[in-house]
Amino acid sequence: MQVSHGSVGHDRAMFSRHPIVSAMTLAYLAVVAWLTLTPSSTGLESGILGRLAGLLARYPETEWFTFMRLEFIANVAMFVPFGVFFILLFGRRRWWLAILVGVLMTLGIEGIQQFIPSRVPDIRDLAANSLGTTVGALLALTLTMTSTRARRDGGKRVSA
Repeated sequence: MQVSHGSVGHDRAMFSRHPIVSAMTLAYLAVVAWLTLTPSSTGLESGILGRLAGLLARYPETEWFTFMRLEFIANVAMFVPFGVFFILLFGRRRWWLAILVGVLMTLGIEGIQQFIPSRVPDIRDLAANSLGTTVGALLALTLTMTSTRARRDGGKRVSA
């Protein structure tokens, strides 16, 4: 049975060709869901980022690293893998879709958070997560550029 490239069957084949990346992606998404969609047992500022901000505030050289800045950086970092995994699973040609899906996923998370005790939707999270997805997609595009060129050139070396 032949399956067109735009169908669900093609995407299933993609996951079976990349089982390790698929498993890593599912595990990553589970961690993101746990971090973003479960009630927070303590206030955010009393957690790891809050303690780190307190430590950094003790020194004049690092006092500008406030809790809000650390939280923004952590949100960017949390979504870098999303962009990388999306590109690795679905290909370089769909780079723009990685960013779009990352933004939509964040909108979904922020929308759901308004119904979760101790969670507050925040437009800064949308910006940080979108930035992280974009950085991850660009990183994956850069890291896969050489292998893409080699495949396109048929593995032949071109002398200068």
